[in-house]
Amino acid sequence: MPTATGFEDTGPRLSCHAGVRPWASPGHRDGAYDPNMVDYDATTALLVVDVQNDFADPAGSLYVSGGERLVEVVNGHVDRAARAGAIVVYTQDWHPGSTPHFQKDGGVWPVHCVGGTWGAQLQPSLRVVEHGDVIRKGTGGEDGYSAFSVRDPQSGVVSGTELDDLLRRSGVRGVVVVGLATDYCVKETALDAVRRGLEATVVRDAVAAVDLEAGDGARALDEMDDAGVVLSDS
Repeated sequence: MPTATGFEDTGPRLSCHAGVRPWASPGHRDGAYDPNMVDYDATTALLVVDVQNDFADPAGSLYVSGGERLVEVVNGHVDRAARAGAIVVYTQDWHPGSTPHFQKDGGVWPVHCVGGTWGAQLQPSLRVVEHGDVIRKGTGGEDGYSAFSVRDPQSGVVSGTELDDLLRRSGVRGVVVVGLATDYCVKETALDAVRRGLEATVVRDAVAAVDLEAGDGARALDEMDDAGVVLSDS
């Protein structure tokens, strides 16, 4: 399975109470987004999507403009979840050195987030809860846009990650999605959540788009809105 538990990253960590998991439910108001408006409970999980060096650092190979500025907002959500008690799930692209996902091997993207490299590590300012779960996507060379599933880029076969089982075992009914990038992994994760019968909220202040083509990010938000994803106001 394209998943793993535990971290090799050395970013700041927050302690959680043993046996309790941090949860979130959506909240918003007019004006600046305030993570304290999010009411955390045991039926909603916070998904922190791909806040990794190759995406969130200007030196990264697939840098998303403004990615590093999102970390403070994301950390506000992580803090809130940790104070409540338990599950925050982090996702990471974790590719092999050669894969049809990459331009050099016939795919779309420059080499990025190769497992074990600096680019694949979580951005060092990101707060990581001590007992947080991690889903690593694309470990077998698949396209790993959604935290819930991966797709073989040649056969088109889709297989699941461990996330769906993890959330259902924990009684989760909804997710709040933050991270990178709006028009790819954030969008596919939110849409997959809705397809699985989960409520999904995307926090606009805590996401940013690749915008491979101008307007991709805005179109992704519209697509999510049309599918029933709640877009939190900023």
